[in-house]
Amino acid sequence: MIVLGLTGSIGMGKSTIADALRKMGLPVHDADAIVHKLLNKGGTAVDAVEAAFGDVVPDLIVDGAVNREALGYHVFSSPEELTILERILHPLVRAAEKRFLDEAVRRDEEVVVLDIPLLFETVGELRVDATLLVTAPEETQERRVLKRPGMTVEKLKNLLESQMPDAEKRQRADYILDTDQPLEDTLQDLREIVTLVRKKNNGA
Repeated sequence: MIVLGLTGSIGMGKSTIADALRKMGLPVHDADAIVHKLLNKGGTAVDAVEAAFGDVVPDLIVDGAVNREALGYHVFSSPEELTILERILHPLVRAAEKRFLDEAVRRDEEVVVLDIPLLFETVGELRVDATLLVTAPEETQERRVLKRPGMTVEKLKNLLESQMPDAEKRQRADYILDTDQPLEDTLQDLREIVTLVRKKNNGA
């Protein structure tokens, strides 16, 4: 079984590519979705996050769930606070990832995908067999992100400063997918990459 690590910074189109991979029949484990579940009402990370940040983040807990916008605004402007949050969340996300992979092995899957936004930042490439970076020019990324509700140039700047530069990710990735083109062209490139990954699984 080949484990493909899917990654890309905010606004690069990674979610669209993850959906396309699912439609191709590849199981996709979404680390962001797991984090949302952990922080929602009843999530196993809520109490730990409240204990760590409740005194410094106003309105951190709303109706039993972590206010992700308030928490994100706080931690993405402070590398030290972000590290604290990662120490809470990463072991829980990794446990969910292991369950996903164990189940994929039982089903004898050919290729599975780990959708990990901070794959390179967390040395996640060591846990996968190949990496796929979804990318686009900086101006395209900014245009897409600033269309999102509540997003500002300052918030985007803080987010990008907490992540590895896209240029460095390009150097480290096994496969690079450019989304700054018509969607059908991007999907055709994606299909070609998946074919290459499958050949790798078959020893070609």
